[in-house]
Amino acid sequence: MYKILIVEDDLVIAKAIRAHLQSWGCEAQCAADFQNVLGNFAAFDPQLVLLDISLPFYNGYHWCGEIRKISKVPVIFISSASDNMNIVMAMNMGGDDFIAKPFDLEVLTAKVQALLRRTYDFGGQAGLLAHRGAILNTSDTTLTYEGQRIDLTKNDYKILQTLMENKGKAVSRDTLMLRLWETDSYVDENTLTVNVTRLRRKLEAAGLRDFITTKKGIGYLIE
Repeated sequence: MYKILIVEDDLVIAKAIRAHLQSWGCEAQCAADFQNVLGNFAAFDPQLVLLDISLPFYNGYHWCGEIRKISKVPVIFISSASDNMNIVMAMNMGGDDFIAKPFDLEVLTAKVQALLRRTYDFGGQAGLLAHRGAILNTSDTTLTYEGQRIDLTKNDYKILQTLMENKGKAVSRDTLMLRLWETDSYVDENTLTVNVTRLRRKLEAAGLRDFITTKKGIGYLIE
């Protein structure tokens, strides 16, 4: 089931779109916090975004640019501002299509389905893991925080992915060591400690202090 995020501040329109998409078997969610659309996006991890241009706080162009920093998920702009300048701007900001208001819900759904087919029939599905504003993209192994990309080594990524996939639960050192080195052979535990310490320094340098917690005698935790 494809997940679609609807970023539209007119609740009547947003709910009508959501109901129609759900009737076609999609899981649709309306953005609730227009000051933190990127947070809604990361938490829901949709396969497509329907994005209005005129929004409270920041416009759709801004949010499309923020989404493009962390994801290649398809974005369809929906707006009554359908002059050529706005259409060109929408495409230049990373939009994949533009639908002018008012629109027919059947036409909207047909465009959504066609874009989903083109995107996911030929490529993998992007996955996002988010915590405290940090967003880990599992499709390209990148970490982004406040618009800044944090360089990760292969081991950095595996540690973060494992901990974020188990957010709220302590992950044992043995589990992390097996994930990192994929072997039952003995690996010095100090090697894991060095890797975690190095990752913590990177996160702290980016502003993410105390992101990884040590659970004494067990392992590590993101909570």
